[in-house]
Amino acid sequence: MYLEKFRLNGKTAVVTGAGQGIGLACAEALAEAGAKVVIADRDPKAAAAGCAGLTAKGLNVEVVTMDVTDSTRVSEVADQLASTHGRIDILVNNAGIARSETPAEQVTDEHWLNVVDVNLNGTFWCCRAFGKHMLATKSGSIVNIGSMSGFIVNKPQEQCYYNASKAAVHHLTKSLAAEWGARGVRVNAVAPTYVATPLNAFVKNNPQMYNAWIGGTPMARISSMGAIPAGRLARILNGIWNEAGLHRCRRRDIERARRRVRRKGNAVGDRPAFDHGLA
Repeated sequence: MYLEKFRLNGKTAVVTGAGQGIGLACAEALAEAGAKVVIADRDPKAAAAGCAGLTAKGLNVEVVTMDVTDSTRVSEVADQLASTHGRIDILVNNAGIARSETPAEQVTDEHWLNVVDVNLNGTFWCCRAFGKHMLATKSGSIVNIGSMSGFIVNKPQEQCYYNASKAAVHHLTKSLAAEWGARGVRVNAVAPTYVATPLNAFVKNNPQMYNAWIGGTPMARISSMGAIPAGRLARILNGIWNEAGLHRCRRRDIERARRRVRRKGNAVGDRPAFDHGLA
């Protein structure tokens, strides 16, 4: 009975930057749960390879080429997919870059703007474009992939631009959750720690950095990509959490949301759709 509450049969999900890494793991998890998944990636070769691997497993996956920094293209894709599939139920904003190990005083304008453009602007362009369709149907779930770097300062690598961009993603998430929660659209974020992905594969050749990472991790290990969608992502998509938090929403909006959840029914009984942030 409980496992059925995690099924996503009949749902359409879009995952950005899903050609590899955490995005591909999220795409696989959503498809395994029954969703029709669209891999949206700027690299057509990576997207095609990721899609081929998932379709070989019998999963329902397709590909669209999209650069999240191109707001016009993002809007085009959102409109196209909403028209093709009837609606968009789930959006996972995973696309991101780091470009770590540059001291703040040496960061060029291009470097700063590039990281912020992908990580923050790209996340907002996607939330805005796909969120419009979700708001029109009064239903949907958006999950932004943030980072622990939005809350702490990683050592020893210098990456003030990355940390700032991810901190902004988490506060953007809270803002949108507070705006859209009472209108039927949930907006959440997860904050991964060190995960074994192509993005940070370089650490294998840097023992000093690797030891610093492990030394600051209680379980003394780097997480696997599957750990992200296997836990919190699944619960978020089924409405258990909302990033806004009880203390961040007006009482009137909270009570309105509670009444709506009680009318529709909730996977966790009478527990309100709004709960404390998870990141």
